[in-house]
Amino acid sequence: MSFLISYRGAGGTKKIPLSIIVLVLCGFMFFVLLYTERISLMSSSSSSYLFKLKSCPRKEVSSKPKEKIRKERSEILELLDDRFEFDPEECNVASGKWVYNSSIEPLYTDRSCPYIDRQFSCMKNGQPETDYLRWEWQPDDCTIPRFSPKLAMNKLRGKRLLFVGDSLQRSQWESFVCSVESIIPEGEKSMNRSKRYFVFKAKEYNATIEFYWAPYIVESNTDIPVILDPKKRIVKVDSVEDRAKFWEGADILVFNTYVWWMSGIRMNALWGSFGNGASGAEALDTAVAYRLGLKTWANWVDSTVDPNKTRVFFTTMSPTHTRSADWGKPNGTKCFNETKPVKDKKFWGTGSNKQMMKVVSSVIKHMATPVTVINITQLSEYRIDAHTTVYTETGGKILTAEERADPMRHADCIHWCLPGLPDTWNRILLANLL
Repeated sequence: MSFLISYRGAGGTKKIPLSIIVLVLCGFMFFVLLYTERISLMSSSSSSYLFKLKSCPRKEVSSKPKEKIRKERSEILELLDDRFEFDPEECNVASGKWVYNSSIEPLYTDRSCPYIDRQFSCMKNGQPETDYLRWEWQPDDCTIPRFSPKLAMNKLRGKRLLFVGDSLQRSQWESFVCSVESIIPEGEKSMNRSKRYFVFKAKEYNATIEFYWAPYIVESNTDIPVILDPKKRIVKVDSVEDRAKFWEGADILVFNTYVWWMSGIRMNALWGSFGNGASGAEALDTAVAYRLGLKTWANWVDSTVDPNKTRVFFTTMSPTHTRSADWGKPNGTKCFNETKPVKDKKFWGTGSNKQMMKVVSSVIKHMATPVTVINITQLSEYRIDAHTTVYTETGGKILTAEERADPMRHADCIHWCLPGLPDTWNRILLANLL
């Protein structure tokens, strides 16, 4: 028995089987049901999602002030950005170029930071040029994160950071201290200085940033007081224990030694006691004495430092620029009146000794303790414009007008202005610590 439904068409009355109508209606109902279910699921999911979004702020507001939450989120995002921007294993910081950026400002000035020695206070000493502050180092294949004082101090919380070396290393220490000290409230920071050992303490972070004066790293007869005649200086190449007791227990050690070794082609080296004076010393080629001294340091590191607790860094040599002919100015006055970095990427001046650099590489390669080398040499080679020149002091006194008028004799083309180039060294150091 079949059920038909009539309808009137152009050719008269026609009948449609009921089974076809039922089939169409069932299909339509199934589609409506499916669509409704999808809408329901989406609505349920959206409601659940919105509920979750709404619940988080209630929880945060009840436990922390909004400003503190924003501050913490900002610090977390900043940390994440730095982690993903810089990989010390992949980034070759030595290869790159200096880019002028008129918008950048240093984190401090030699007037805002009370810890800068007059030796490095170029602006305070009358330097009229400020462009040397606007150059930014850009590696070829990566980006160095900007120095963040908050990130630095959070990284140093409960730790000792100790710089060991000469006055160039002291300038890096001062740069680091000045870069972070402004975020630490008065009363929560202190500075203690002795003849050899300087300690900046941040009480809020239970952290110290320290410097120990050891121009050869190993012992010598000229650390304090300084013997001006290089021929009378003696380096005790087999001993470091006397000063190393101040280094023990540090969480981060940053070493450097170079310029003091470069006073001539020979160095007076001694084994044992200074009791016999110069009579017990032997004149060695500088590179040989340097290797012996660094091996003594390396043996101390390997026998004393726990690599699970302490990270060790070695900063490569800081270039000197006393010969303007190196960068194509045979009639120039050393580095005086230079206002721009050298652009030639292959530039390497006579103030940087590659043989000495190879000694560092060779000694560190054979150490059992991991040592991270901060290669500042090539990027610093270009910065003929960033030295203190005549805007410095000598013998504890600021240069007189007469002395400034004679830069060939008095311009300092070894040390760097602060703020200035050492800030970039610390950007690289901090990037390696993150």
